[in-house]
Amino acid sequence: MSRRHGVILTRPAAELAVWAKALQKDGYQVQSWPLIELQANADTMRLNRVLASWHGYQAVMFVSRAAVQHSLQNHTPKAGWGLTRCWATGPGTRQALLEAGVPMGLIDSPPPSAAQFDTEALWRVVQPKLQVDRAVLVLRGSDADKPDSAAEGVGRDWLINQLQALGLPVDSMAVYQRNLPVWDAPQLLKARHAAHDGSIWMFSSSQSVHNLAQLVPNQDWSQAKALATHERIAQAALHLGFCEVRVSKPSMAEVLASLESFE
Repeated sequence: MSRRHGVILTRPAAELAVWAKALQKDGYQVQSWPLIELQANADTMRLNRVLASWHGYQAVMFVSRAAVQHSLQNHTPKAGWGLTRCWATGPGTRQALLEAGVPMGLIDSPPPSAAQFDTEALWRVVQPKLQVDRAVLVLRGSDADKPDSAAEGVGRDWLINQLQALGLPVDSMAVYQRNLPVWDAPQLLKARHAAHDGSIWMFSSSQSVHNLAQLVPNQDWSQAKALATHERIAQAALHLGFCEVRVSKPSMAEVLASLESFE
């Protein structure tokens, strides 16, 4: 069955295949246009030192699937996982941890029934388990065009502030870099057409929305539709000018149900 609306996936390229396959199977015409380009962080010596200190942390927070892949793909704690907890805000990051070999019993993440998969939901899970005076490590990305300290996400900042308010030491390290992709003239023309042809843009990051604004400046988005995986991302799309934005949890079943509501 062919759907009336096309769907534009904007996730980083490494995360697109599974989503594209599922949506195509359900009859959607899918365009894969990554709006964030990921690049490995070159400081492998520091990463090895951090992983060598793994057991000194009570928990390591992975801010995304990419944080798992760029930190644990070729490097794992030499002394094993020990008792250090691994924190994930959503199912994609949790699955990446499992694929990296982290035991399920060491992973903390919001339950499938959570209203949102974000740091606030994660905090409700991990806060009762915190140990006084033991450090937490945050593994994250950085932006190529910003100072490293300015690259902290809103949710990430919030969680770090909660930890520091309790007197817990927090170490933070960028393990990958987020870049603005390069779009050629034909791609930009397609994007401008998709602003008013009924396509549904899927955003899983506020930065994807900001990058779209940079890539396609002065575009009228007043006829454009979007599906966002968090309220903060939806607000960014509305601020850009999208006329209709809906919010869905980032699970395939809920995304498909939300896409149906556009029909």
